Amino acid sequence: MRHLGTDVTHVTRQGVTVSGRAVSTRSTRFAEEGDGYVGWALSEGQDFAECRPLLFTIAYEILGSAADAEDVVQDSYLRWHGVSREDVEHPRAYLVRTVTRQALNHLRTTRRRREDYVGPWLPEPVRTGPDVGEDAVLAESVSMAMLLVLETLSPDERAVFVLREVFGYSHREVADMVGKTEATARQIAHRAREHVRARRRRFHHDPRTAEEVVGRFLHAAGTGDVAALMSMMAPGVVHISDGGGRVSAARRPVRGREKVARFVAGVSRTSGPVTLLEFANYNALPAVQFRSGDRVDYVLLFEIADGLIHGMYAVRNPDKLSTAVVPRPLARRKDDPWRL
Repeated sequence: MRHLGTDVTHVTRQGVTVSGRAVSTRSTRFAEEGDGYVGWALSEGQDFAECRPLLFTIAYEILGSAADAEDVVQDSYLRWHGVSREDVEHPRAYLVRTVTRQALNHLRTTRRRREDYVGPWLPEPVRTGPDVGEDAVLAESVSMAMLLVLETLSPDERAVFVLREVFGYSHREVADMVGKTEATARQIAHRAREHVRARRRRFHHDPRTAEEVVGRFLHAAGTGDVAALMSMMAPGVVHISDGGGRVSAARRPVRGREKVARFVAGVSRTSGPVTLLEFANYNALPAVQFRSGDRVDYVLLFEIADGLIHGMYAVRNPDKLSTAVVPRPLARRKDDPWRL
């Protein structure tokens, strides 16, 4: 088989053999190590490559883990590679259905691990571009606040809510994707929508204001100025740290601006040297990446509204930071219609 001028001789769950050389199908290798993005260009007509941002976004919103989402997308590629194109009338419909069902199966097997997680569990942060913020629905759907609300849904409720409310698929399409009747899918969608509506927190921030607030926050934290920190926080501010038992982190959320301000000042005072601070967007939120040399120590995400910080999410678990520097293209539905 030959695609993009490259001989592809074998595909396995472990990788792709290209011109006699084994190539990992882990997406981080394609993104970082120059394997020519071969893995996503193997399908005829580049259907898979064109759908990949959409497929990753669906899997990530169902799972809350970039690493697990990548695994699901990789496995779905292998399934796609083994299917005769003559048997697939609508490639995108087939791919979305496959990714959805694989993500659902994966979520069901990982629920127990999250119940046994040490300390607060936060979604794995994904680095996003400014284009994600231009789509209000997509930006809210990948925000930390929304992903934490989705964690309180059952696997079926989460998948149905994401497909229906975020990606705009019809109840009939959603039913086919999750293996339910249309009537059942409607009931699940209604139940999930009411559940999310009662718990969702919405924040709309101005990027320029947010960067200014974060800059003042970092200065106040660095100098231990508790009063200054409190002045830029909302009364109900919450700070959540995720160390996963791997690194030092608060075992419970910290709430209220005085407690949060003192906690932040204390962490800043006792933390080791940081060689680099980088402003970035993660999950469509303003964030700061803290690094020591080439290692990302943690990512701190901010929820900011009306010039005040309402929420902070500190992801410290190194298992969730291995690809934190890699930008993730996210997408909802394409403009061209299709049906299942």
